[in-house]
Amino acid sequence: MSKKRKIPLRICLGCQEKLPKKELIRIVRTPEGIVTVDRTGKKAGRGAYICPSEGCLNKAVKGRRLERNLQAAISEQVLDNIRDELDPEKQE
Repeated sequence: MSKKRKIPLRICLGCQEKLPKKELIRIVRTPEGIVTVDRTGKKAGRGAYICPSEGCLNKAVKGRRLERNLQAAISEQVLDNIRDELDPEKQE
């Protein structure tokens, strides 16, 4: 009998749903204080997860959940970079 692998779950800051880590986008604040998208999920720093939809990103920003979770101020330019990284087919 093979051992069943545990799938790591994370909570989306936008919709507050628990989803498998692989389905979410990780946003990381590096030790240098730079906020960026982490496609690999392996960058050092404090991470926050959102669904790959602009709606969830907007909810997380509006509720200031992203800033609170990353413990850093997020500029408009960084938000634009994150929006560019979101899947184009899921954008409205």
